[in-house]
This record gives sequence, C-alpha cells and structure tokens, in this order.
Amino acid sequence: MQVQKLMVVGAGQMGSGIAQVAAQTGIEVLLHDVKQEWVERGLAVIARNLSRSVEKNKLTEAEKQSILARIHPTTELVAAKEADFVVEAVTENLQVKTELFAKLDAICPAHTVLASNTSSLPITELAAVTKRPEKVIGMHFMNPVPVMKLVEVIRGLQTADDVFQTVEELARRMGKVPVSVNDFPGFVSNRVLMPMINEAIYCVYEGVATPEAIDEVMKLGMNHPMGPLTLADFIGLDTCLYIMEVLYEGFGDSKYRPCPLLRKYVKAGWLGRKSGRGFYVYS
Repeated sequence: MQVQKLMVVGAGQMGSGIAQVAAQTGIEVLLHDVKQEWVERGLAVIARNLSRSVEKNKLTEAEKQSILARIHPTTELVAAKEADFVVEAVTENLQVKTELFAKLDAICPAHTVLASNTSSLPITELAAVTKRPEKVIGMHFMNPVPVMKLVEVIRGLQTADDVFQTVEELARRMGKVPVSVNDFPGFVSNRVLMPMINEAIYCVYEGVATPEAIDEVMKLGMNHPMGPLTLADFIGLDTCLYIMEVLYEGFGDSKYRPCPLLRKYVKAGWLGRKSGRGFYVYS
C-alpha cells in the first residue's frame, strides 16, 4: 500500500519530528493533539527545524513553505477517517495507548494501518483491543526523529506480512533504516540502553562518581557521543523509569530493577531537560 495521507497522534517532541519527516517526503500529514496550543507548539518546532535547514542551505525557503503546507493541524481525532496510516506518539502508558487504539479502530477506514511509536510496550496487547490486529504494528523512531536514521519495526502476533512491508517501505521513503525486531519488552534499543542508564544512576546513588565523571568516562572511554546521564535527562527521567518498570515487570529479573534514586528524582519532579532539573540543572 502506498501511503498518501498519514496522521500523527501526539504533537510533542517525537510526534512533531515524525510529522516533519513525513511531510519532507511529500506525504500529506494530519498532526493531532488534544489541545490547540500543543499542536501549535509542535508546528513551531517543525518551523524552527526547517528554518535552520534553510540557513544551512539544505532547503530553500520555497521548499520549507511547501513542507509546512503539507502539515494540517487538528484537535479532532475523527480526522483519522481520512488517513491511510496512523502513527501514535502519545505518552508511554499502556492504558492511554490501548484506549487510543480502540478509538482509532472505530474511526479509521478498514484499510488503515495503526502504528505505535512505543519504546517498550507490547504491540500484541495494543492490537488486541482492535478489530484489525493484523494491521497493527510497532514503528519506533529514535529521538531526534529528523536526525536519527533507525526505525525499529515490531510485529505483533497477528501483524500481516503486507503491513510489515508497507512500514518498511514507508520508513525507507522517509530516509530511515528499518530494522525488524520481535515483540519483547523494550525491543532491542531500550532493552540494551535503559539498563546501562539505570546502572549509571546506581553509580551516582552508591557514590561511585559524580554524574559529570560518569558521563566523561562513557564519552572518552567508550566513544559515546553523549553520556548516559545527559541522555537520561534528554529522554526524560519519568520515561526512563517507566521503561525500566516495563522491563522489570515483563522479565521478572532483578537486573531490571529501577534504581531508587531514579524513583526519588521522578517523585521530586526532577524529570530532566523538560522540567529544568534532572542529573543536571538547565536554565
């Protein structure tokens, strides 16, 4: 299936990034969120990103305006009836996502594919609340979406082969590299990344070293572009905690137990960059 119109549900950091990349590819995009101000904020982020590309001579002003013209803001979920493909990028919470999938299933035409940008939750469980489990799939983009090449493509138990092929083709069309991953908690990216971040937090908790020192070791010693604690702040400590809880519950293995310091920071509202305070302070 050739995707002509794509809807992104959730206009936050991930959703606006997905909308931008899709529109740059020539796809008509519906960008949805529950509040007009949130949709406008997402559009403003896209406009800023494109303006930087114009400044760097990667785009012309005319191309920028053409891309923006392909993104249609909406606060009405019923707009999904126009979409061939819907990708949700709402909060990483199973109840929120299953409720959304049930609503989308009732609104969307029979041919519409429902994709989730979840970073850890079971695709099979999301598919089970719909009457089209064969058309439900995981399409996990990396942050920041316009820059990062990887898309994890996760098949649920009943995902059809042609739906998997549609998502692979769409990812390539968007300039991404699709990698097939099975439906396990955390998939590959976060099953490997989050325990590393959690262990770095344990190093702070146990007084092994300061956050600055831990990040420096990983950057200079392991050639990571960003230290694990800086990355945790960028992702959001609440998101890190939620993913660790999904891994801990899904595998029942103590190696996935979230660090008590991570829980304490989240309870204090120290969520990283978005709150102005995490392992570092942001002005």
